[in-house]
Amino acid sequence: MEQEQERVQKILSEKGFCSRRKAEQYILEGKVKVNGNVIALGSKCYPSDEIEVDGVKVGGESVEKKGFVYLALNKPYDVVSTVSDPQGRKTVMDFIPKEYGRLFPVGRLDHNSTGLILMTNDGEFANLITHPSSAPEKEYVVKVKYPPKGDEVDRLKKGLYILKDGYTAAPCEARVLRQDEESCLFDIILHEGKKREIRHMMDTLDHPVKFLMRIRIGNILLGKLPEGKVREIPLSDIEELKKECYANQKESFANEKYYGNYDEEE
Repeated sequence: MEQEQERVQKILSEKGFCSRRKAEQYILEGKVKVNGNVIALGSKCYPSDEIEVDGVKVGGESVEKKGFVYLALNKPYDVVSTVSDPQGRKTVMDFIPKEYGRLFPVGRLDHNSTGLILMTNDGEFANLITHPSSAPEKEYVVKVKYPPKGDEVDRLKKGLYILKDGYTAAPCEARVLRQDEESCLFDIILHEGKKREIRHMMDTLDHPVKFLMRIRIGNILLGKLPEGKVREIPLSDIEELKKECYANQKESFANEKYYGNYDEEE
């Protein structure tokens, strides 16, 4: 049967390289080549054509043939959450055993943050987890300079105005785990995920972040997973996570919520 051309972002998703939304971003940034030529958004090609994303060649079987993979990774410090890095830094891909094939990170963790990040070849799942209308809650352990003063914890809970970016963060769950004269350890649960949100909240309160670890995404826990190691996530847990996302999506549409800039994490 003769092949038909398809949109490049659809092919990248089906090959398990990234979600369609992420593929569109790569294309708009001029990072995608087909047969050696940079393409524009809306371009089509054959699945057998040579596709390159940010210097990485995309190939192999489609995920329909090899099946979906879902992994939890405990991301170490100073590792970037991308499939490649032009500066030559370690990426999350360096910690994925070869037998799992081509995976990509779901969302991101800043290079100086550690903890749970999901890895998959399921583009639709990745889009569900990262889209602001459906994203699950995420939990972090955060160590900051200085103990909280006055009503600062309540201000975090109610939704703090972020001076740096000029927006009001959504209400979050925040509690003090322990504190001393020099620092404080928080447990923070976010229900949205704007870029570097926790760090910007803490900077607004004059509590610079010293350490940040993500310990949960929805029902998926970091647990005792060693740093730099992965574990397979049972399909039953993935289905439970999807249910949370679909419920969030339904609530978002019912409330006609507006979502602006969203760059998942912290």
